[in-house]
Amino acid sequence: MEFKKIILGCLVLILFTCKQKIHVNNEVIAPKNVILLIGDGTGLSQISSAFYFKETTPNYARFKHIGLIITSSSKQDITDSAAGATAFACGIKTYNGAIGVADDSTDVKNLIEIISSENIKSGLISTSSITHATPAAFYAHNISRNSAEEIALDLVQSDVDFFAGGGTGFFNKRKDGKNILNELKEKGFSIDTTALSDVSILQSYSKAAYLLADNAMPRISEGRGDFLSKATELAIQFLSKDENNSNFFMMVEGSQIDWGGHANDGLYLVSELIDFDDAIGKALDFAEQDGNTLVIVTADHETGGFTLASTTKKTEDGKEYSDYNEISMTFSTNGHSAALVPVFAYGPGSEEFTGIYENTGIFDKILRVTNWRKEN
Repeated sequence: MEFKKIILGCLVLILFTCKQKIHVNNEVIAPKNVILLIGDGTGLSQISSAFYFKETTPNYARFKHIGLIITSSSKQDITDSAAGATAFACGIKTYNGAIGVADDSTDVKNLIEIISSENIKSGLISTSSITHATPAAFYAHNISRNSAEEIALDLVQSDVDFFAGGGTGFFNKRKDGKNILNELKEKGFSIDTTALSDVSILQSYSKAAYLLADNAMPRISEGRGDFLSKATELAIQFLSKDENNSNFFMMVEGSQIDWGGHANDGLYLVSELIDFDDAIGKALDFAEQDGNTLVIVTADHETGGFTLASTTKKTEDGKEYSDYNEISMTFSTNGHSAALVPVFAYGPGSEEFTGIYENTGIFDKILRVTNWRKEN
């Protein structure tokens, strides 16, 4: 009997020790870098389309930790991109159309403002204008997403280190007659309005900007090429080039998945989704090699009520039937929907992003797993 008690005691001690080690390990592992990829308007059906229409295995399949977020804004059940991105960037619910401000229109500190004081670099990439709702929420404060020229001024005054997208006209063809590209140059930016460059050209620069269209970038079907995946790769190389200061946060937006949904254009939507999936691949490739990078992929909302439905056909006698061997892309709305959207996470801290939670949880979880926000 005494022998059994000794054995049982040893087993309890071993199990307790193992649990303690796991707890300690979870506490000490924190990502140095975070790459947040936002597929604007991308719900589960949009993601599913990649598994049917992409010629290679989608990068979405590489994730093990998956959750869901509730996307409603503070005053509407169905959010827009401005309120959705503000939830990610600032950790608050606000009204549709708001950029980095609360319901009472007061400014709310965003993620980039928080981390810049810790000397953590930041980058923003978008296939829309860089002043568009989603990227704007990470650096600007405005009561209306439509104030693009004011938002551009906020970007000049921000601590963003790298950005790439469209929107040149909001910087050098402004109603006030100013060319604020000159102000970016004064802040040490390398500026290119023609094409992405090689990172070797940027070695002597601390900041880099690429504005490659007057407003939005072209569709992938209209010649944009692999801008999104190349810009993602370039930003990673640029933000991590200084060995003594290589920690960074990046936001990468596949903007026009949303626009395909609004247009109820399945081919437009799927081509943009596949392009976004390629950018996810670049982020995951780096994270796998680096070992210290957290990759999060989600969406601000779903657009179009997109469905992968069976194709309706007719028999010889005119009766309709559903052909389950052929997929058709259908839509239920030209606007957004209230559907929960998935969250995918890879790397240190990724297990924190499972479950079902509010969209503001993305902001909270990033700061918690990284320890980037120092408590006073």
